[in-house]
This record gives sequence, C-alpha cells and structure tokens, in this order.
Amino acid sequence: MFCKQCGKPIDDGKDLCDECSKTFSGSSNTTNVNSNSSVNTDPNAKSKIAAGLLGIFLGWLGVHNFYLGYTGKAIAQLLISVLSCFTLTFVSSIWGLIEGILILTGSINVDGNGNPLKD
Repeated sequence: MFCKQCGKPIDDGKDLCDECSKTFSGSSNTTNVNSNSSVNTDPNAKSKIAAGLLGIFLGWLGVHNFYLGYTGKAIAQLLISVLSCFTLTFVSSIWGLIEGILILTGSINVDGNGNPLKD
C-alpha cells in the first residue's frame, strides 16, 4: 500500500503514514484518505490555481516556482531567459506552461516544503 499524499510505501495494517502523517481508513487493501483529512484547511497553504496560472503566464520567469518555494528551479528558469538575452525565453516558457498545467491537474500537489496545495 502507498500513501496517496506523499507516495511512500506504508506497511500493511498501519493507519498512519510515517512520512507525511496522513491518517488512512482501517482497511489495508485501500489507500483512500479519510474524507475529513483530504481537505486542506491550512490558511497558509499555497493556492493551486494561483500557482498554475503563474506557471502558464509568467513561467518563463519562474514566478510560479518562487511562489511555491522551489527556488532552485525558479532561478534556473529566470537565468535561462535573462542570460540568453531573452533568445531562449521560449524554453522557459514551455517549461512553465507544462508545470502550470501539471499544477492545475493535480500532478504537482505540494509546495517546496512538502505542504499540500489548497484548491
């Protein structure tokens, strides 16, 4: 069985993921998260919609990665654009577009600190 939140393996019979501390239903054959714990109620959580739209429209500057806390990737995207005198901006733009779509579809669902994004 694997944790739906972080993807780490969970031993059969355990009700708590050791990695992210998510509680799961008692059945060892399912990986469903209890309905109460699947909703992110953290007021400081980053917005999935904001991150996705930043990725689509300003991805060539890495703004969405700065927002989510992925500073290394953000600096790489920014440097690709700036150091090439904006001739390679299309590379960062495509990279940002793809990441923006992945964020909006839920494939990227945590920020740089591992906190889940809110809808």
